[in-house]
Amino acid sequence: MNGCRILIVEDDPVIAGAMAEHLKSWGHRPVCVRDFQNVTAEFAASQAQLVLLDVSLPFFNGYYWCAEIRKLSQVPILFISSAADNMNQIMAMNMGGDDFLAKPFDLAVLSAKVQALVRRAYDFAGPAAQVMSCGGGVLNVSDGTLSAGETKLELTWNELKILQMLLENRGRVVSRESLMTRLWESDAFVDENTLTVNIARLRRKLRTAGLEDLIRTKKGAGYLTEG
Repeated sequence: MNGCRILIVEDDPVIAGAMAEHLKSWGHRPVCVRDFQNVTAEFAASQAQLVLLDVSLPFFNGYYWCAEIRKLSQVPILFISSAADNMNQIMAMNMGGDDFLAKPFDLAVLSAKVQALVRRAYDFAGPAAQVMSCGGGVLNVSDGTLSAGETKLELTWNELKILQMLLENRGRVVSRESLMTRLWESDAFVDENTLTVNIARLRRKLRTAGLEDLIRTKKGAGYLTEG
């Protein structure tokens, strides 16, 4: 696998910047978290294929965010911390981490660990779960679930494909014809009435998750989302 998308969850901007620049030189595409109260949402938005996660963070620690990310994806997670005692390393692995790097560290060691995790996860295994940010929630395309806060909902195949297409075109109107074509191409023919029913059912589920305003109707044109 060539360079991958990497989410850096590190609140020291100097350290985060140094890691990002070094990883770019290796062909990776790093993104640094900015909102440490909403790391899960930034993870989803980044479509990260690997996460570098500090233990000591504002609001919630790295163990908390590791557990939250693990609800969505099996993406490789490399913990980074100055607290490198055995207890912290064991905790990191028990929470779902894949490796641990103690601060201070040589950037060459960082890139070596990243390369090893990428090879292990993607050269010999299937891809990590595909997730998409969805308003204040997260859509997991791999297993057809929608998560928002403590709520996790299962979507039908049609609901998943409708929401996925709207999110892929967020901010743009998607016509009813385009949505029906998307479903038709997948051998799940849906006429206009069935599409209306599916949209209504999807909206009810979004309401349950507190995302009632995610899908907007443009009369005579179609639907859009800005979530």
